[in-house]
Amino acid sequence: MSNRREFIKNAFVAGAGLGASFAFPSIAKGGNSALKASDKIKVALIGGRNMGWSNLETFLKFPQVECVSICDIDDHWLNKRADDVKNIKGKKPPFLYKDWQRVMDNKDVDAVIVATPDHWHCLQTVGACQSGKDVYCEKPLGNSIAECDAMVKAALRYKTVVQSGQWQRSDPHWQEAMAFVHSGKLGRIRTVKVWAYMIWKKELPVQPDGPVPAGVDYNMWLGPAPHRPFNPNRFHYNFRNYWDYAGGLMSDWGVHLLDYALLGMNADLPKNIMTAGGKYAYPNDASETPDTLIAAFEYDDFNITWDHACGVQDGPYGREHGLAFIGENGTLVLDRNGWEVIPEVDSAPRMEAVALKTSGQATEGQGVADGGLKLHVGNFLDCMVTREKPNANIELSAKVAKLTHLANISCRIKQPVNWNPITQRFDQEEANRLIKPIYSSPWTFPEL
Repeated sequence: MSNRREFIKNAFVAGAGLGASFAFPSIAKGGNSALKASDKIKVALIGGRNMGWSNLETFLKFPQVECVSICDIDDHWLNKRADDVKNIKGKKPPFLYKDWQRVMDNKDVDAVIVATPDHWHCLQTVGACQSGKDVYCEKPLGNSIAECDAMVKAALRYKTVVQSGQWQRSDPHWQEAMAFVHSGKLGRIRTVKVWAYMIWKKELPVQPDGPVPAGVDYNMWLGPAPHRPFNPNRFHYNFRNYWDYAGGLMSDWGVHLLDYALLGMNADLPKNIMTAGGKYAYPNDASETPDTLIAAFEYDDFNITWDHACGVQDGPYGREHGLAFIGENGTLVLDRNGWEVIPEVDSAPRMEAVALKTSGQATEGQGVADGGLKLHVGNFLDCMVTREKPNANIELSAKVAKLTHLANISCRIKQPVNWNPITQRFDQEEANRLIKPIYSSPWTFPEL
C-alpha cells in the first residue's frame, strides 16, 4: 500500500500533473455507477472548520451516510471533528489524514466533501474525479477561470457527480421566485440589482508574520499558492481577504446571489464588465480584496449590477443581501428570508402586489443545516445513485464562479474588461495573465 501511495503522490506533483491518465490507476470510469439506493455511502471530509463541518454534520443526518475519513492540516481540527463524529455516530472515523492525497488512495471512500480554502478546490476535486469518487465541493467552485474549466473537464471525462455548495439551488422559495420571474408578469426586465452589505465584515488589523502553530502542516495549507511566511491573517477564515487563496466578498457571496441573476435572466457570461471600488472602508487594514465594490455586467438588452460593502448593513429595499428583478410592471425582491413583488406605479394594467413569502429556512452560519443545505445534500446523495446532474451541477457552478472572477479581474487591473466567449480571452493582456494561476512547486496545474 505504501508503494502505491507514493506512486500516486508522485503522479500529483511530477511534471505530468493531474491530467496524466496514469495518475490514479484504479479509476472507476463511471464514477459510482454501481451504487444502489440501499448501499451505505461512505464519505470523506477534507477541511474540517466552519462550512466543512456544517456540510459533514448535514451528511450525517442521512442514515445511509457513514464518515470513514477526515482530513485536515491542523491537528486541533482533525481531532476535534473526529470526536464530533463519534458523538453523532458512536465511533470515530477509521482514517484520519493530514495529507488529502491519502483520501484519494482510499478505496473505501465513495464521495469527498471538499471544504478547503478556494485555492485548493481545483486540485482536490480533479483528484477525486480521477480516483472515481463523487464530489461535494464548497463554493466558489474554483479560484480562477482556468481552474473552473479544468474541473468541468475532469467531471465530464470521469463521469463523476459534482455538486457545489450553492445550496440555495435546492431551497424551494428561491425556485418559487424564479418561476414568477419566468412567468413574464413583471414585464420586460432591464436591470437586475444584486447586493451584499455585510456589517460583520470588519477591519482586519495588520499583524506581523510569526511561527506556524503547533500541529499545523503549513506547507500543505499553502499547496499551490505562493510560498509565504506564516501570518495569522492569511490563515483559516481570513484567507478570503487575499487574492492568493480567494476572491473576497465578490466570490464568497457573489456565487450564491449572482447565480440567481443568471438563472432569472437565462443569461450566459457577459462580454463587457466594468467595476469601481477598492479599500474604501478600511484602507490601511491587512486585506487585499475590496471592501467596497460595484460591478456592471452588460448584456444586449439588460444589465446585471453587483454592489457590496463591508461594515454596513442597510442595503437596498432594507435587506442586507438580495436581488431585485426590476421589470416594467413591477419588481421582485428576493433574499434568503423570502421574496415579494412591488408593483410599478405607472404600469397599465397595474399588477397586484405579492406580499412577502417567507422561506422558513435559516441562513448560513445560523443553522443552515436544517434548511436549504439539508435539501442540497439530499439531492447530491440521490444523484450519486441515479447518476443524474445535481441541482448545483459543475457546469452552472463554474459559470457563476467565472462571472465573479471576471469582475475581480476588472477590479484588480482597474479597467473595464471585454471577454471573448469564443477565444476565452480578454482584449487586455494584463487581464489574460489572471485567467490561470501559476502553481508553486511541487504542485502542477491539472492539464486535461
